[in-house]
Amino acid sequence: MKTIIDFIENGTITSVKGFKAGAVNAGIKKKGPKPDLGIVYSETPCTAAGVFTRNRIKAAPVIVCQKRLPSDDIHSIIVNSGSANAVTGRQGMQDALEMTVLTADKLGIKPSSTLVASTGVIGRKLPMDIINKGIDSIELTENGGYDFAKAIMTTDTVSKEVAVSVNSGTFTIGGVAKGSGMIHPDMGTMLCFLTTDAVIDKDFLTDALRKAADVSFNMISVDTDTSTNDTMIIMANGLANNDRIAYKTKLAEVFQQAIDEVCIYLAKAVAADGEGAGKLIEVNVTGAPDMESARNCAKTIVASPLVKTAIHGCDPNWGRIIAAAGRSGAEIVELKTDLSICGIGLLLQGIALNNNYNEVSKAMESEVVVIDLNLNLGRASATAWGCDLTAEYVSINADYTT
Repeated sequence: MKTIIDFIENGTITSVKGFKAGAVNAGIKKKGPKPDLGIVYSETPCTAAGVFTRNRIKAAPVIVCQKRLPSDDIHSIIVNSGSANAVTGRQGMQDALEMTVLTADKLGIKPSSTLVASTGVIGRKLPMDIINKGIDSIELTENGGYDFAKAIMTTDTVSKEVAVSVNSGTFTIGGVAKGSGMIHPDMGTMLCFLTTDAVIDKDFLTDALRKAADVSFNMISVDTDTSTNDTMIIMANGLANNDRIAYKTKLAEVFQQAIDEVCIYLAKAVAADGEGAGKLIEVNVTGAPDMESARNCAKTIVASPLVKTAIHGCDPNWGRIIAAAGRSGAEIVELKTDLSICGIGLLLQGIALNNNYNEVSKAMESEVVVIDLNLNLGRASATAWGCDLTAEYVSINADYTT
């Protein structure tokens, strides 16, 4: 079945039928009057799935969500920024569970139907007194997705939101994400929340989410650090009344294409907003012998500090790219390798081309720098995204808690 994906102007999670959201400035974050506590809610119970960090240190809310998902009876998610509630011991687990109880009481649902997520400084306990008051004061509206997207931000400079209508409204998917530093996901992003009105099978939804993470958030890198709080959750309330989506149904491929598109959009937004970033880097690896090689090669290049600093300085030092590819674990043959930056060829069959490097450097001044590497060894390909490494990144992270 042909897939037609229409982006909804200024779309967010509450662009999806049946979802409401809201946020407040509870006072968890000390800097500025910005929202730091938010709720997403569907009155109709949702089929829900999640993927989470593979960091062996997991924040308390991650553990709570892992125990509750997948499920066919999820109504809401409560999220705070300003404190990660990670490495906070038994108290942290108690606080995460209490957040779900407080939210459930407010909404008139079961605590087990509520999920929880946190982001911010590791090792800092939650101020439950102000969170309690904050939850009680949140007003849920159909336009609340915009405030919710702001409430989950930490060092992000912009909110990341999107919504799409699929096949003339057969179903809709909306999403928000946050992430700027500590981004080298091994599942999804630091935080990503998706909503859909599709009628969908729980097992299929879980697999679709994992596949979407693999082609999007698992292919970005800002600083090669994987967070303790990485959480990616999707809620499907079924209000589109479409034919049920499951394995081998007509809409299965359509849904996968749509969720991939949404996640790639958000992942690129996260990479472009990396801490201190000035440029988005896109690395396209083609001609790899297998998908694993293509993915490893692309992500190794985009994560390389030497590549990232060269791009920041508009320095076409392509040897750094080839060196990163060579250490990625992917098979690479020097005399078969082609390389270009911003569409300008630099290497053909392993031989350097006599280019005007000033032209390449000028092209690299663009906000998006595209690297194309063809290994000419097979048919597999992969794309990774990242950002340049700047002095501002060092400044942000040198003074993060002080």
